[in-house]
Amino acid sequence: MDIFEIANKIKRCGGNLYLVGGAVRDKLLGKEVNDEDYCVTGISSKEFERIFPYAHTRGKFFEVYDIEGKEFAMARKEKKNGKGHKEFEIQTGQNITIEEDLKRRDITINSIAQEVLTGNLIDQFNGVKDIENKMIRATSNAFLEDPLRVYRVARFSSSLNFEVEDNTINMMEKLKNELNTLSKERVFTEFRKALATNKPSNFFNILRRANVLDVHFKEIYDLIGSTQPEKYHPEGDSYNHTMIVVDRCACLTNKLEIRFSALVHDLGKGITPKEMLPHHYGHDEKGVKLVGELGKRIGIPIVWQKCGKISAKEHMKGGIFNKMTPAKQVDFITRVSKSMLGLDGMKIVVMCDKWRGVEPPNDIRFDVIGKQILEEVNGNYIKENYNVKDQRKIGDLLRNDRIKLIKSIENKNKVI
Repeated sequence: MDIFEIANKIKRCGGNLYLVGGAVRDKLLGKEVNDEDYCVTGISSKEFERIFPYAHTRGKFFEVYDIEGKEFAMARKEKKNGKGHKEFEIQTGQNITIEEDLKRRDITINSIAQEVLTGNLIDQFNGVKDIENKMIRATSNAFLEDPLRVYRVARFSSSLNFEVEDNTINMMEKLKNELNTLSKERVFTEFRKALATNKPSNFFNILRRANVLDVHFKEIYDLIGSTQPEKYHPEGDSYNHTMIVVDRCACLTNKLEIRFSALVHDLGKGITPKEMLPHHYGHDEKGVKLVGELGKRIGIPIVWQKCGKISAKEHMKGGIFNKMTPAKQVDFITRVSKSMLGLDGMKIVVMCDKWRGVEPPNDIRFDVIGKQILEEVNGNYIKENYNVKDQRKIGDLLRNDRIKLIKSIENKNKVI
């Protein structure tokens, strides 16, 4: 059914239909609108069900209706009656106005409605102006009623590359004590969405500004002030380096497990004793445990965690691959190729870690060399060249002949 037909039916019964939330925001930003949410005023839910008996009803705390993939809800007000994200008393009814419904929403750019039949915008909180100014601002003091909004604001800053105004930052900080009431699934969802954006660093930078980064992302927080040798890291401490690396990774791949691996590659630097700074001996090994602790806290998928752990453990060796002996090169290639991250994923992490100029480094080739030796010296190669069945001997033969192949490749490159 056409949306104007639905709106006209509602109008004839004394109600109004509005497009609300992210759909209006994205239209104003010139983005493609994938999900359309509508708000109904002036009629009751029973009247809506009478008009649209075929609408699919869902919703645990209040009715939400689905008609041909579009979502409809009655205008509502909310009142907090406890701690956390779920403790709300919800009031719906035909006397609740669109302005009252918009007031309960989180930020001004999500608190704009568009009347379907006239196209008129209802923008009492100046969301259009904030979109023009690329600013995220709390709609009202109702922001303080839901701690999840802290992570939503940080995520929107990443997805839109908008700034967050100071008063909203202060409100986020006031919610710090309630953040631990959120389920790990909720936190991970916002984190995952932020990691999928072009500017994941905004997510962490906004949480840092609000003084809440240490609640769920302590391992990232601990990188702040962890100084590094200026010769190799003119960008500053380990936190700044990590933010640069994860944003660079977002330029090179859409695979979230690789982006996560870039984010956590240097976590071990966060626990380096101060007397050792600016050096971070052993941070690669130390980081493995920290990846697991972060993963457990916010429910990061096991595949991501495995990728992150191999990234933390092996990225340093990937960075000095060209300086390693052929034997160590083969061992590195063998370990990484068997991991969830793989040679391609590790290459991206190492490139982003070593990226200093405008363009990414072009001297990282362990993936190409690795694929060549793994393909040329494999199980079939051993069967064709050696008459052995002992698996331990086969492993030794594979390693030895791969070392010989790497040496020959290096000699050819020197001649060239």
